[in-house]
Amino acid sequence: MKSFTRHSPSSLNLFAASPALFVLEKIMGHRQPGNAPMYRGTAVEDGVTHGLMNPAASPDECNDVAFKKYDTISALSSDKRREEYRATIPAMVQLALEELRPYGIPTDCQKFVEWRPKGLVYPIVGYLDYHWSDHNITIDLKTSEKMPSAVKVAHARQISLYVTSNNADARACYVTPKKHTTYQIENVDAHRNALHQMALRCEAFLALSEDPEFFKSITIPDLDSFYWAGPARELAFQHWKI
Repeated sequence: MKSFTRHSPSSLNLFAASPALFVLEKIMGHRQPGNAPMYRGTAVEDGVTHGLMNPAASPDECNDVAFKKYDTISALSSDKRREEYRATIPAMVQLALEELRPYGIPTDCQKFVEWRPKGLVYPIVGYLDYHWSDHNITIDLKTSEKMPSAVKVAHARQISLYVTSNNADARACYVTPKKHTTYQIENVDAHRNALHQMALRCEAFLALSEDPEFFKSITIPDLDSFYWAGPARELAFQHWKI
């Protein structure tokens, strides 16, 4: 597939979870619009990053950074939850800073990571959130409505990529509007190997044809899945006639 140039943990997780949506987004180019939870996650991360890089920054200052980001990226959104999610940003920024400021000022923020394991045509790439070289700790910030009882497998795969070159202590920091906690990623090598295996199968899939219509003919959307809510549902009818 000539238009395909690289893998990411999110695209590989999508390929595993919903091949038809992978076809729709990555092969046919119909990217789904953002939503309030996504916008909030991006905004909270901006506010937290400002607070980590500037230890003396006040809560209001960090919140202003987050609000500015949220309002900018959600300006054209029709998501009815927009104001509801905006209201939870200050609490999440402050909870995340409570959790992460004790580590000190990060050495790296949003650092590009590229991995080229044997057998792959395309690299697997991503951007780690925070790395502290003095502790050799890498942490990815995740925002959520509910606190998970353990690291989600998709997140563990993602974070395993970020410590490929430095064998850092990999962790996931989860923040909800009311809680925060950090989980250590166990079995990092196994999660990274899973990412490699997913990429190998993704490339075998992509090698089947250069024709997007072919991939439509061998996949089918699961309309009961949350992946096919909103605009994607209309596209399922348009392209798969279901």
